[in-house]
Amino acid sequence: METMTKKLTNELNKLVEINNDRVKGYETAMKETEYSDLKDLFREMAVHSSNFINELTDELIRLGEEPTEGTKLTGKLYRRWMDMRAAMTTSGRKAVLSSCEFGEDAAQEVYDEVLKTEMVIPEKIKSLVLTQKQKLREDHDKIKKQRDLAREEYVNN
Repeated sequence: METMTKKLTNELNKLVEINNDRVKGYETAMKETEYSDLKDLFREMAVHSSNFINELTDELIRLGEEPTEGTKLTGKLYRRWMDMRAAMTTSGRKAVLSSCEFGEDAAQEVYDEVLKTEMVIPEKIKSLVLTQKQKLREDHDKIKKQRDLAREEYVNN
């Protein structure tokens, strides 16, 4: 039983890590853009992940486990890539949105990996993870829509 709890803890901590990455990524994006509408959007995304972290942390504590406070290595690389990309481009809006979409894709992959695990995830936790994944998909779609609009604006100008 303890082994199953440890496996579940590891999987939930992966989700905490990717959400920590997401918060830090959107904090970086807010600094990198001068567009107030994007700052508002990025702030909203960071709040979503902060809420997800809190929900996941509550579940980990219920299991008697310690939630991680760290980030994933891939998240650190993502943030570095985002910093470099923003510094090297003149089309800031589209570039920042493309970087954010890259991060959103990474978050979806981590949620998919956790949901595809062979271990049995308690129904309450599985429902929470599925709900968070859906909200992340909605956030992804908002970012993608803004990126596509930025592309059209660039083409039309």
